[in-house]
Amino acid sequence: MPRGKGPCRHGWGQPQGGFGNLPRFIEPVLLYLLKKSGQAHGYQLAGELPEHAIGETVIDRGALYRALRQLEAAAYVTSDWDVSGAGPARRLYRLTPAGAEYLHHWTKLIERMAVSMTDFIAKVGELEKQAPEDKE
Repeated sequence: MPRGKGPCRHGWGQPQGGFGNLPRFIEPVLLYLLKKSGQAHGYQLAGELPEHAIGETVIDRGALYRALRQLEAAAYVTSDWDVSGAGPARRLYRLTPAGAEYLHHWTKLIERMAVSMTDFIAKVGELEKQAPEDKE
């Protein structure tokens, strides 16, 4: 059973939606954003993450940069220092061909999860439609 005091990871009560329940869901979102834009700085990615959050999850910048470092260590993303413009140098991230393939695998996994979740929701809905005496 996941950590916590009850059936939900965060204890009794409502399941907490968001990246927390899919700890690495930030990865496919970052890969998608890099594929869409071609290249981006971390702050640009941080600005676009909320559009793709599950529920009302807020991703802190530390988690964003940890995920980018992990993706780079796995060779799914590369980065170079951008020294153009005023201010300090910033990392410019790009998707690699291996990263594009990893995004494809993530997409297939999410599709399978969506089918399973839809099926589960339908089954629960059918149970809820039954009369109380039918449930025993």
